[in-house]
Amino acid sequence: SLAREIGYVGAGTVELLLAPDGSFMFLEMNTRLQVEHPVTELVTGLDLVAWQLRVAQGEPLPFGQEDVELVGHAIEARLYAEDPGADFLPQTGTLSCFAPPVGPGLRCDHGVKPGLVVSPHYDPMLAKVIAHGRDRDEALRRLRRALRETGALGLVTNKGFLLEVLDHEPFV
Repeated sequence: SLAREIGYVGAGTVELLLAPDGSFMFLEMNTRLQVEHPVTELVTGLDLVAWQLRVAQGEPLPFGQEDVELVGHAIEARLYAEDPGADFLPQTGTLSCFAPPVGPGLRCDHGVKPGLVVSPHYDPMLAKVIAHGRDRDEALRRLRRALRETGALGLVTNKGFLLEVLDHEPFV
């Protein structure tokens, strides 16, 4: 309804905060997909990037929000070349090895390969590791396994920190 009200045509996201009293407060609107879009894709089965391009070409969506079904739970972790032990300072250097995780319910979005030089001029994110399961517990188990199996050598990463968070009882 917000997009219609302002005459916006295209794909994008609207961010809101849910208040304790059940009301919503507007934060922002982005005319692009968010970095977390794989989580939505996994629980809806929709290819948001493809739909964004189709809508940009003037094609209407053949479905409404009420037609979108959510199935299961998905969770994303971002693997960065950064040192959690040094206030998460970005790390620079050469990635000597990268082995993304594979398996049921897993997705790893990345554009890295061995020999990549991580410089101080760009974001040090190496990959987004996303797990989908029937429920939160299964998604968490799959994400833990995926991170344990992800190989990223040559740079300090936040992999250990991510695994600690996934085992931290208040987070679980």
